[in-house]
Amino acid sequence: MRVAVGLAGTEPGDWEGAATFAAEAERLGAHSVWSSEAWGFDAVSPLAFVAARTRAIRLGTGIMQIGARTPAMVAMTALTMQSVSGGRFILGLGTSGPQVIEGWHGVPFDRPVRRTRELIEIVRTVTRGDRLNYDGEVYRLPLPGAPGAPGRGIRTSAPVTEVPIYVAALGPRNLELTGELCDGWIGTSFIPETAEVFLTHIRAGAARTGRTLDALDLQVPVAVEFTDDVDEVARRHARGYAFTFGAMGSRSQNFYKDAFARQGFADEANEIQRLWLEGKRDEAADRVPIEIALKTNLLGTPDMIRARLRVYRDAGVNTLRAGLRGSTIDERLEQLERLLALIAEVDAEG
Repeated sequence: MRVAVGLAGTEPGDWEGAATFAAEAERLGAHSVWSSEAWGFDAVSPLAFVAARTRAIRLGTGIMQIGARTPAMVAMTALTMQSVSGGRFILGLGTSGPQVIEGWHGVPFDRPVRRTRELIEIVRTVTRGDRLNYDGEVYRLPLPGAPGAPGRGIRTSAPVTEVPIYVAALGPRNLELTGELCDGWIGTSFIPETAEVFLTHIRAGAARTGRTLDALDLQVPVAVEFTDDVDEVARRHARGYAFTFGAMGSRSQNFYKDAFARQGFADEANEIQRLWLEGKRDEAADRVPIEIALKTNLLGTPDMIRARLRVYRDAGVNTLRAGLRGSTIDERLEQLERLLALIAEVDAEG
């Protein structure tokens, strides 16, 4: 298994610290560093900054929001980052949700799976150096009635290159699309004991193009915290899922809650969401099972984390994106070094 890390300094906007952390993670052997994008900083600019301070570590967006940019702009950005980084860029995409796409970007959150498919197909067209002629349900390029249309699509003037594409997918249709079209999957809300809830659909999508799961990098984000006080740490992490179930979606559409429901926590997830939406946030947090925190993260003693690493390995996970505990860069690097040593032990077992 490989280890990826999230891009972060000691506080929001500490880019010098983030670049220092990325460079040290590179030295220790981390595979990639990933930025985030919600309604604050964008996902791309920080990676460009870090690209100038590193030499080998891969640079991924986790995730660039579909709907926030035109497909051609996504392709232009990907080509720019590949050029700036010397070919180290990974284009991580995700639909986000209606609160962000409609409330922040002012773009309708409609046909998210179809929109994802078409955006990926357009990006591939551009990065191959082909003329951009596309007649989709969401995107039509060139736009009908535009000068030179139809049939006179533009070809990129940038040097063309392959760009790996990952998708953060949770629903069955989007998982199948990921298996069919993408180089990797970003799998949040993932419990390795119930991996087939996700992998069955990715596998079915991959089979459509004659591929297997081995063709994809299966990446799962996990929080990492070495501790002897397992109950306290697990309870703290569990409480954080109340926000996920209650605020990261609407009552009728919450991709994260639905993913946990399919993994055996439907009653708990529905009750937590109900309490949160009624304003009973402490009660909602108290209702989150500690089991969710323990099964979706790497928490506890080295022996406990080593055992969990074996479960992820056996589920087929290739890359763990580690959210490292620590108030300083040195503390987080110490956690990373311990995690890498444990993974080396587990990998050596075969």
